[in-house]
Amino acid sequence: MQPDKKDLKTRYSITIILLIIYSSLSAHIGVIKGNITDSVSLAPIPYVSVTLEGNNKKQVTATDDFGNFSFSGLEQGKYKLSFYSLGFERKSMSLELQDDEVKSMSIKVQLKPNALKLSEITVSGTRDIGETMNKINNIDMQLRPINSAQDLLKLVPGLFIAQHQGGGKAEQIFLRGFDADHGTDFAVFFDGMPVNMVSHAHGQGYADMHFMIPETVDALTVSKGTYNTKYGDFATSGAGEFTSKNHIDNNMIKLEYGEYGAYRVLLMLNLLGKNKHLFSKKKEDFYIASEYNYNVASYFVNHQNYQRINVFGKYYGMLTDRTSLSISGSYFNSIWNGSGQIPQRAIDEGLITRFGALDPTEGGTTSRTNANVILKTVFDNGAILKHQVYYSYYKFNLFTNFTFFLKDTVNGDGINQQEKGRNLYGYNGTYEINKEVFGRNLKTVAGLGTRIDDGQLSLCNQRQRTILDTIVIGTRYIQNVNAYIDETYNVTGKFFINAGLRADYFYYSYKSTLTNKPKTNDSLSGTASKTRLSPKLNLYYNLNNNVQFYAKSGYGFHSNDVRAVVTNPNQQTIPTALGYEAGSTFKLTKNMLVNVALWGLNLQQELTYGGDDGTVIINGRTQRLGADLSLRYQITKILFADVDVNYSHGRFVDLPEGQNYIPLAPTFTSVAGLTLKQKKGFSASLRYRYISDRPANEDNSIVALGYFLVDGVVTYNIPHFEFGLRVDNIFNTNWNEAQFETLTRLKGEPAQGIDQLCFTPGAPRIVRLSVTFFFPNKQSE
Repeated sequence: MQPDKKDLKTRYSITIILLIIYSSLSAHIGVIKGNITDSVSLAPIPYVSVTLEGNNKKQVTATDDFGNFSFSGLEQGKYKLSFYSLGFERKSMSLELQDDEVKSMSIKVQLKPNALKLSEITVSGTRDIGETMNKINNIDMQLRPINSAQDLLKLVPGLFIAQHQGGGKAEQIFLRGFDADHGTDFAVFFDGMPVNMVSHAHGQGYADMHFMIPETVDALTVSKGTYNTKYGDFATSGAGEFTSKNHIDNNMIKLEYGEYGAYRVLLMLNLLGKNKHLFSKKKEDFYIASEYNYNVASYFVNHQNYQRINVFGKYYGMLTDRTSLSISGSYFNSIWNGSGQIPQRAIDEGLITRFGALDPTEGGTTSRTNANVILKTVFDNGAILKHQVYYSYYKFNLFTNFTFFLKDTVNGDGINQQEKGRNLYGYNGTYEINKEVFGRNLKTVAGLGTRIDDGQLSLCNQRQRTILDTIVIGTRYIQNVNAYIDETYNVTGKFFINAGLRADYFYYSYKSTLTNKPKTNDSLSGTASKTRLSPKLNLYYNLNNNVQFYAKSGYGFHSNDVRAVVTNPNQQTIPTALGYEAGSTFKLTKNMLVNVALWGLNLQQELTYGGDDGTVIINGRTQRLGADLSLRYQITKILFADVDVNYSHGRFVDLPEGQNYIPLAPTFTSVAGLTLKQKKGFSASLRYRYISDRPANEDNSIVALGYFLVDGVVTYNIPHFEFGLRVDNIFNTNWNEAQFETLTRLKGEPAQGIDQLCFTPGAPRIVRLSVTFFFPNKQSE
């Protein structure tokens, strides 16, 4: 039976429609994939901004951790690709998708390292939509002089530090209206490994960064506030994550000498030549760095005798085109004498000079050994899976005397705090994938991790480093298990929503091993568990390539000491913090990058750790409101200016007006500088640091004094050599570095003691000289 004409017409029409649909679909299945590497080191470059233009459309993406990028759904035709990354020459290329190539095209791109150009920086992005501030951090890494672990912390805009124990202790940290002590409200990471120590013998969240060798640090990621789902404990004022270099361009030997008998020697060696391999025939790097610091005298009357040795080694290799392996290890050991905190009256009465000591036996030792392994895999669909395992072994032994003869009129009030071998080990796993949802990109990051701290800690009375009596001693076991999900959705191409939820579970166990005290002290023994949920919601709007607006919000927390938790399990031992912020990152001119922000943070409980008696004081609710301004300006090709200005207003919520100041909370801070940067010849930097007076107690009757300091650095580069001159505190200003309101008693004074400002004097003018010799690895020539 023959089909009629109507049936044939219907079939013909359906065939035509199907052909049109197939033609339309096939015209949109083109894919351009690429890989971007450094033309000198051949290492992949992550986070390169890649722009595709053509066929009346424009798309922007960024490379993944292995330098890969892709564009899909492309019609045949002509396209232009542009590539930009900070510190590399901008590059463009044209290509054409033909009929026989429309399914896929793969390209390889090499970018040449180049001088910094702020005119080429774009504010908007896709991969790092919520991290525009890190463009500022990357600029600072290239321009600011970095010669110590302390300099690394100063890279965080608005962060100030104070050292008050001869250089051996972790620095005191101030940021966004927080006196974060040694890390209570600022989380620090190195290659994803936590630096903060929970339930530390000296203070909760203690973050000693001295194991980091500054020349090995490649990047700093800063997340202010409580808005990043990735960060948990201690990330209330913010978090900073330092990343080490995967390779070094040259071997180097660096020698430094400073006034007051300060010496530093650094050696960095590439141990793997171009034609040598360990685990793979693909790109591999293996280097080691070693640093020795020695300060025999110092400007203190009680000489520091400060000695520190650091060793760091790292292997990084591509096992396959889509899998990388990083293995690193480090060792750090330090010993020092300290001059401690002194009351002003001891100087006024002529008992000591400004740089003198009332108890010359203060000081201590510490060490940390780290091992870190990271395995990353990129799948065919672009998803990234990362596994990380890490381990640290840590020891700490500190002798201090804060109150002198207030409690013990015969032996004095010296104490000894010890970490008698802490084991810190953990796992972090993340899975990241980008998908098309309703025609727009949805980026999903899921994380799972755990951290375990165990070991013994103690608090003892001592006199001249001889133990007199044990106050607290016991073993602690703390485990944190965390999981989070973070979603970023491109709503309109310019408007992005980021939402996340983090869950943390803590298990605490403490067993007192004190035998020479009444049984009532056994009440310190016990177990407890706590759970905390932390939701986040952040909004971003890219007006154009040079202007981004944002509004952020999120809950965070800081945990409490294990001894306080097991003793009072029903108290708020993991206080929450609610942060909120609105701001913009924009280019005021093509050579000027600016960030402005208005922010607030409400803390459920302000915790103070009383290290001299092993207690934690719960002070009540606080609120902080503030404003930040950061500006980076390229005046000429080689001359740069930067300014950071930060203001904070913080108060206790439940205390009466005038009695509700937050002790030592910074109110106004600023840093700024001019930098002359050249690859060859002279470079220089002139910088200031300013912090205003601030309350030292709740009623502001005692004031911590502010300071204004100016520092300068000059370097001269010739082939294979760099010569440096650094002058800190150019105008030889008298300033107080660390300051506290403390009730103290000197010999012969009334038994009740005197409440007064105690301080550690800041360094006078110090001149340092350095010479660095760069030499290639002969195996790679």
